[in-house]
Amino acid sequence: QVQLFETGGGLVQAGGSLRLSCAASGSDDSTEAMGWYRLAPGNKRDLVAIMFIKGRYIGRINYADSVKGRFTISRDSAKSTLYLQMNSLTSEDAGTYQCTHQGPNGASWGQGTQVTVSS
Repeated sequence: QVQLFETGGGLVQAGGSLRLSCAASGSDDSTEAMGWYRLAPGNKRDLVAIMFIKGRYIGRINYADSVKGRFTISRDSAKSTLYLQMNSLTSEDAGTYQCTHQGPNGASWGQGTQVTVSS
């Protein structure tokens, strides 16, 4: 089971930036995807950004329409860490962000990190 630990959340003014990090332990070359979701009402998760991975190569990257051009997902495979650079934040970006790892044994989730945007 892959374990994930997110950091980097916090309070930021509207228009500001944050960078979230997700440290993964137990992942290997069988990783199929890693990404970021935001918790939504009703115990749901909304996709923010996801990166499809094959071995050491990064394939397709998908972003939610609301974050395109402002958020960037990236990965440092040597550090087994996933990042989400968030720029031009608005109040609509606030919430709990969870990191996910998807592989042949299913999906793993981190505990989440809270992002608060003040106007």
